[in-house]
Amino acid sequence: MSDKVDVTLLEYLKKYFGFTSFKGNQEGIIRNVLMGNDTFVLMPTGGGKSLCYQLPALMLDGTAIVISPLIALMKNQVDAMRSFIEGDGIAHFLNSSLSKTAINKVKQDILDGKTKLLYVAPESLTKEENILFLKQINVSFYAIDEAHCISEWGHDFRPEYRRIRPIISEIGKAPLIALTATATPKVQHDIQKNLGMLDASVFKSSFNRPNLYYEVRPKNDATKEIIKFIRANSGKSGIIYCLSRKKVEELADALKVNGIKAVPYHAGLDSNSRSENQDKFLMEETDVVVATIAFGMGIDKPDVRYVIHYDIPKSLEGYYQETGRAGRDGGEGKCITFYSYKDIQKLEKFMHGKPIAEQEIGKQLLQDTVAYAESSVCRRKSLLLYFGEDYKEENCGCCDNCLNPKEMFDGQESVLQMIEVIQELQEKFKADHVVNFIVGNPTSGIKTYKHHHNELFGVGKSKDEKYWNGIVRQMLIHHLLTKDIENYGLLKISQKGRKFAEEPYTIMMAKDHDFEEGDEEEVAGQAAAKGGGAADEALFVMLKDLRRSMSKKLDLPPFVIFQDPSLEDMSIQYPINMDELQNIAGVGAGKAKKFGKEFVELIKKYVEENEIERPQDMIVKSVANKSLNKVFIIQSIDKRMDFEDIAKAKGMDMNGLLTEMEAIVSSGTRINIDYYINDNVDEDKVDEVLDYFRSEAKSESVKEALEFLGEEDYSEEEIRLIRVKFMSEMGN
Repeated sequence: MSDKVDVTLLEYLKKYFGFTSFKGNQEGIIRNVLMGNDTFVLMPTGGGKSLCYQLPALMLDGTAIVISPLIALMKNQVDAMRSFIEGDGIAHFLNSSLSKTAINKVKQDILDGKTKLLYVAPESLTKEENILFLKQINVSFYAIDEAHCISEWGHDFRPEYRRIRPIISEIGKAPLIALTATATPKVQHDIQKNLGMLDASVFKSSFNRPNLYYEVRPKNDATKEIIKFIRANSGKSGIIYCLSRKKVEELADALKVNGIKAVPYHAGLDSNSRSENQDKFLMEETDVVVATIAFGMGIDKPDVRYVIHYDIPKSLEGYYQETGRAGRDGGEGKCITFYSYKDIQKLEKFMHGKPIAEQEIGKQLLQDTVAYAESSVCRRKSLLLYFGEDYKEENCGCCDNCLNPKEMFDGQESVLQMIEVIQELQEKFKADHVVNFIVGNPTSGIKTYKHHHNELFGVGKSKDEKYWNGIVRQMLIHHLLTKDIENYGLLKISQKGRKFAEEPYTIMMAKDHDFEEGDEEEVAGQAAAKGGGAADEALFVMLKDLRRSMSKKLDLPPFVIFQDPSLEDMSIQYPINMDELQNIAGVGAGKAKKFGKEFVELIKKYVEENEIERPQDMIVKSVANKSLNKVFIIQSIDKRMDFEDIAKAKGMDMNGLLTEMEAIVSSGTRINIDYYINDNVDEDKVDEVLDYFRSEAKSESVKEALEFLGEEDYSEEEIRLIRVKFMSEMGN
């Protein structure tokens, strides 16, 4: 094999791939593979990992077996290889998508010595017939692509990946090259240990992508924010990631109805639709792909200009890999993430029912994600530290935290307290346990170890958990603490930390972000209800006066016509026609048609007289009838189904069903729920509540209704049911 190494690699690089120089560590990696050594490659997205096994495969005798997780990825790689080199036999894939005839053709090309690269899915590798066949051939080396799939701590763990080592041992001994774009020190160790390659030569490229801009925004009206962002970046290619298929479809529809060329991509689509949508993106027939994490592995599009996360990812590794698809050509790449702690709570709920070990890992990965999102430290510094890399610059100049620095304070006293507590706990606990201890929170874990009896328990209770979590994160960044790799998450005091305890000094730290908790609809509603500064106060007063005069004329309570948040939104958006009015919070087609004419006329006149420049980019068209829940509820009520059955069919409780029904009638759709009320609520109660809302009520508040009617006589559920009936009959 040595004669192969002595040949100038650049000649082969130019001959097969047309390049005149290697990138980063590529040459060293390829030489190591050619010498028959096990090789571990840690190279960020866009660094050129594929070439590290493609070129040596072409140069060596035999066939290289490339184990890859995705069929689409294999096909792309095989097509690429065939475009470089004449003859289709040079590269093949072996997976479940092939017919028996195609499989026989692949096997014959390999036996004839034509095939240099064989891509195999791990599931195909485990089939006995394939193992028997591969035993017959000369394997030049094994390449395990997307090797992070081996580790339970990786962001895309696949159990079948952990079976690779015994299978390749059975097929026949040959060098290994494992490649991944994302791996923390823990994941790297896990991969090498599982593959039996702890002695492998490790080639680790820098994880820093200087051209990427990182920003985390509070998840307030995220859909509207995304549409504004895309309009401001018109004609540029972008990817938007969502965690659920349902949200992918909803968001793609919302973008399309607002004039943006967008397609959805998720595992629920048939393979033809997925391929078609992927090709549209690659061929620039569409600007935006809205996708679950099923999209992107191996997508070689260099000019993706932005990656938006509508939902925060489950791990920082996933986040890094997905954002890494932006700016692969070294040009502009904006990475915008929308964050709400409620999303984290939803992800935690999804983990219930999984094995305890898996839950523990998932929880730890989520905590790291929260730490990144809420931290005010340089995003680049936080991200690189997670991957075991030290970023020396104080200000990267290319993330929201560096461009808009938060208030700083001297953290010396807090750092000393934290070191004292970790020493007291003998460096045997994770951050959540340490923080619960320092604030005096007697959790079950604290009680198990009887730490609530320790004299230092609650020593830092003057500050909250959020503050102390921030201190831990920044101590890790300052290298005063480390996390144990073997026992992931255990906090250890570093040599630098011990020295700090002996000779303390001023250490400046940043206050963490205080993100609004709640989903975008709730937060938007709260903002509107508060009458925030963005509203046009003069117009708001005029709209309230109009509503008051209409309520007298129609003999309806004002809130039946439009509620305050709707008027607030009108005084921000300035809708001047009926279509625009339907984009206002709480205004559906029915309500706009019944009450809207006078309101849009008033607003139009006001806009013209005051020469208002309307924020057109803020006006987002909504997709009609997109809530399947709402459609199902309306249809079920039409069929006079029992409410408990309706709720059960949609996985809701009664409270959730009532909330949906309130939204239905508030936006102007009429529903008849008399059949349910007549069977479940006393007739006298119905009359009294209707009289209250008709004559006495100052607002739609259930709390005020209960206080007026008597909490001992009525339940909240009864009031809400009758209020739905009232709003439907009087307002719609």
